[in-house]
Amino acid sequence: MDWLSFPLTHTAHLWLFFLLVFGIIALPGLDMAFVLGSSLVDGLKGGVAALSGVVVGGVVHTAMASLGVGLALQTMPQLFNAMLFAGALYIAWIGWQLVRGAAALGEVSAQASRPLAATFRRGLFTCLLNPKAYLFMIAVFPQFVRTDHGSLAVQAVALGAIIAVTQIGVYGAVALGGVRVKAWLRGSGRAQVLAGQSLGWLLVMGGGWTLWQGWQTAGG
Repeated sequence: MDWLSFPLTHTAHLWLFFLLVFGIIALPGLDMAFVLGSSLVDGLKGGVAALSGVVVGGVVHTAMASLGVGLALQTMPQLFNAMLFAGALYIAWIGWQLVRGAAALGEVSAQASRPLAATFRRGLFTCLLNPKAYLFMIAVFPQFVRTDHGSLAVQAVALGAIIAVTQIGVYGAVALGGVRVKAWLRGSGRAQVLAGQSLGWLLVMGGGWTLWQGWQTAGG
């Protein structure tokens, strides 16, 4: 096999895929809120740990979409709705934990409020249970994987790489922004508490909105 040849017969669609992915990731959502909240609480290390979890979650979603899990879920609406409900409840719980623990932001500490491994796991599960990711996996991803574009495995790797790089770029900027906001709020404990509570309530409301939408869909 000639390793210098790119094993895809069609690549023009990758630009469109990137634009769609960038638009979806750049749109404020639950993953972004978690990365920002982790940066506010635990600084750059916390933000990077959360970002790493989200990126790994994106890789898992890509693998699931490539294996047809998304299309399988589409044919089993009850299972899909159950996953949406579980994801919404988990995200709302993460948000409530941030609301309850926001008072800790008032005292800036040099040490992380939770182990970085725990932040990584939360970022991973936040991404894995993010309903928006499953909708993307069902509605968007399959449109860009075609047998006449070359190896399906290589297509999956290429699309997954685009998702991962875009997540790193967008959420990395969010993490850096969170660190700057943390430094700016350092002199005001009340402002830090309000910032943490606001992000927590954003996650709670996001989970509640998803539950409501899932309930409406199930009822319809």
